[in-house]
Amino acid sequence: MADATSKKGKLYLIPSTLGEIPPLEVLPISIKRAIEEINIYIVENEKTARHFIKKLSPRKSQPSLTLFALNKFTEASEIPSFLNPCLEGNDVGILSEAGCPGIADPGAAVVRIAHERQIQVVPLVGPSSIILALMASGMNGQNFAFNGYLAIDGAERKKQIKKLERKSKEENQSQIFIETPYRNNKLLEELVRTVSGTTRICVACDITLNTEYIRTKTASDWKVEQVDLHKRPAIFIIQA
Repeated sequence: MADATSKKGKLYLIPSTLGEIPPLEVLPISIKRAIEEINIYIVENEKTARHFIKKLSPRKSQPSLTLFALNKFTEASEIPSFLNPCLEGNDVGILSEAGCPGIADPGAAVVRIAHERQIQVVPLVGPSSIILALMASGMNGQNFAFNGYLAIDGAERKKQIKKLERKSKEENQSQIFIETPYRNNKLLEELVRTVSGTTRICVACDITLNTEYIRTKTASDWKVEQVDLHKRPAIFIIQA
């Protein structure tokens, strides 16, 4: 992709699947082409990254790959060096564990440095659970906010939920958030108890998978709905 003798390499943002599904069922052919041509990657987990690369490009030489780990154990001082190959004329790919790099993903730190170093950033098309959930929710797609994880402490989380509900009503804004999968059921129960009965709640889990479940109901209606979200990647959206 890059001519090493004349210019910097590019930083490609490479989405991955949202779970165990044949990659080309949800990813465009451009992702396969990028994987086939790039040998240097910034990844969260080397094992799963190699597995994904092998799925898309079975003939690719695994020993030829250079992988830099970007996760909670990575020192901030290490990150700039991950882009040195770009300065030498080589393309580098940021490969997300699930979905799109930089969206609820640590890749944003690398992208910021790429802009500072005037390295071209190329986002590739792929599934984002946040956007897909919003598309399917029936809630406001023109004014929305992604809030990441809510507080773990129960009292603080309840305050956050009420605050987000008020903001949603005042600004006609969809409020999106996520939870650690093993706490999903507890969060849904707390949402139903905390918000007004007329506030809509969307639950979207296992998006793009065979077990996909997406429902939008009022809090009152959720009181009679039984769904097990335990350890299933999920997106929650509320709109008052």
